[in-house]
Amino acid sequence: MIKATINHYHNHVSQFTIAGHADAGEYGQDIVCSAVSVLSITTVNGLQEVVGLDVDVDSDDENGGYLSVNIPVIADSKKSIQADAILNTFQNGMADIASSYRQYIELNIAN
Repeated sequence: MIKATINHYHNHVSQFTIAGHADAGEYGQDIVCSAVSVLSITTVNGLQEVVGLDVDVDSDDENGGYLSVNIPVIADSKKSIQADAILNTFQNGMADIASSYRQYIELNIAN
């Protein structure tokens, strides 16, 4: 099972962690794992490449199944709005996946 946690600080997503494997299908055929992977990697890429943030990323590249991302406090209002849009989209996407595939993913959103 994938366990995902999204934390907030002052109404902004400040950190998220994803750990585990969905085991919803064979390796390479697991649509839940694929969806979570694409959504999380795209979120990190958007924060780094589009917004220009230096986010702290920790992952297990060898075994997979673990990603932790810490978002810094953003002073620039334009960057803050952009980061919020990306992170809120990430949160909504994760909530949709968790709603559709409850047996494979557990999502905890901490405000």
